[in-house]
Amino acid sequence: MSVPLKGLYGSDLSLLSPPAAALAKRGLLKWVIAITASLGAILEIIDVNIVNVALPEIRGNLGATLAEAGWVTTGYACANVVMIPLAAWLGDRFGRRQYLLFSLIGFIAASVLCGLSGSLGMLIFARVMQGLCGGGLLAKAQSLLFETFPSKQQPAAQAIFGIGVIAGPALGPVLGGYLTDTLGWRWIFFINLPVGILAVIMTAVFLPRDEERTLEHNRVDWAGIGLLTVGLGCLQTMLEEGQSEDWFSSRFIQLVTAGAILGLGLFVWRELTTRHPAVDLRVLRHKELAAGSLYSMVLGMGLYGVMFAVPIFVQDFLHFTAMQSGGLLFPGAIAAAVMMILMGKFAGRFDARKLIAGGALVMFATALLLSRINPNTGREDLFWPLLLRGFGGVMMFIPLSLATIGGLPKSEIAAGTGFYNLTRQLGSSIGIAVITTYLGHREAVHRAFLVERVTPLSPAATDRLELLTGLFESRTGDTVQAGQQALAVIDRTINAQAMLLAFADVFFYVAAAFIVTLPLLLLLSRGGRRAPVDVH
Repeated sequence: MSVPLKGLYGSDLSLLSPPAAALAKRGLLKWVIAITASLGAILEIIDVNIVNVALPEIRGNLGATLAEAGWVTTGYACANVVMIPLAAWLGDRFGRRQYLLFSLIGFIAASVLCGLSGSLGMLIFARVMQGLCGGGLLAKAQSLLFETFPSKQQPAAQAIFGIGVIAGPALGPVLGGYLTDTLGWRWIFFINLPVGILAVIMTAVFLPRDEERTLEHNRVDWAGIGLLTVGLGCLQTMLEEGQSEDWFSSRFIQLVTAGAILGLGLFVWRELTTRHPAVDLRVLRHKELAAGSLYSMVLGMGLYGVMFAVPIFVQDFLHFTAMQSGGLLFPGAIAAAVMMILMGKFAGRFDARKLIAGGALVMFATALLLSRINPNTGREDLFWPLLLRGFGGVMMFIPLSLATIGGLPKSEIAAGTGFYNLTRQLGSSIGIAVITTYLGHREAVHRAFLVERVTPLSPAATDRLELLTGLFESRTGDTVQAGQQALAVIDRTINAQAMLLAFADVFFYVAAAFIVTLPLLLLLSRGGRRAPVDVH
């Protein structure tokens, strides 16, 4: 039995189940919807990187090479970015509630299939299915919040959503490392079942059913969907596989780059000329959305770039385990959750642009502190920068969402949130690709520079070589072997120093990126002022 109740989405009549109607009368339903939508988004975001720490065990268990196992993450990422911009059209065609339920059930089923996979091919297929369903979870969650809450309550609603977006990348490696070490890699997928089932039940019980007259049954834009799939799929593949394939020296990367340029170019032309586009690009006529989406790409590059670089640094240089590196990020995730609560209460009272600028300055300070790493850097030296990262990311995330999407007409919110979330996801991929490539380049540059100074004319180098040779000779009694061991130690020292300097360079340029992109804030509004809906 359903109970009619007016106005949860601004419509004349919404159909609610009895438990939902009871909550609505007490003014609590919208908060339950926020938690419900955010559960799905958290599942999707954590699964982006939870698998990374388990890849070595997956490779050994399924007999895969490193390049082959990489497609476990690449397949998920490609499917994910393709589905995000399509979520608005799918929600309009099939209904918000039905599409969210389908995405959740599909994600759970794909997770089970991942855990049961007996071959690499089956696992990659299941991860692609998981990514296709997960893309809908992320995009629909944020649009549901903007459609459900009035403007004065948007900061609190976005804080609930933002906890998963900001904390998820930090929790993923911790959870993945723990499950892999204790229960095995298959449990990083099985863990989705209890949370996913809870999200399905809450969605079925508490989300209003869409009225039939609100659903769109226009002709399907198959050409647009195909071009989007080719364009974004090729772009994401290029970003994911570029470094391992040596970028444009690889014929494969050349082909996927051409596919990305051609596919996306034709996609834009198609969507701007057809009457019923799969992705409504006309929503970009709102300068706040265009500027905010561009800035969200910078935010994705900076936030997730730092999250990507720090674990690599501590595992390669400080020899942390996956669980230890995840634990290092955990205090920052807690700080982000606390900051989410504060921003949820106060963000709507201040100019969003000033808050974003403040957050950018905090992120600048974070990256600048990380750029001062040296051979003596330890856990305590990384604690405060990563804590600041938690605060700064939240200061940017909530106000940027409000300033970008909050002022859109209700009918364009779904398309706007899809595009906005897509740019953040792509920003993350671009940032990781750039950082990975730049690390390798700068490490080679610094190594060449250091090697030039290790010569017989360098007193420091010769003294060090003589000291090490004498030490090893006293142990082995073999002068030739002692000399070789001494040279090997010096070579490792040079490599470690070159890597350290490369990481310092990366963090410095991440810091610079937050400063040079600040002028984009001039194109944003002070915050969305969409008329509130009757949410009871």
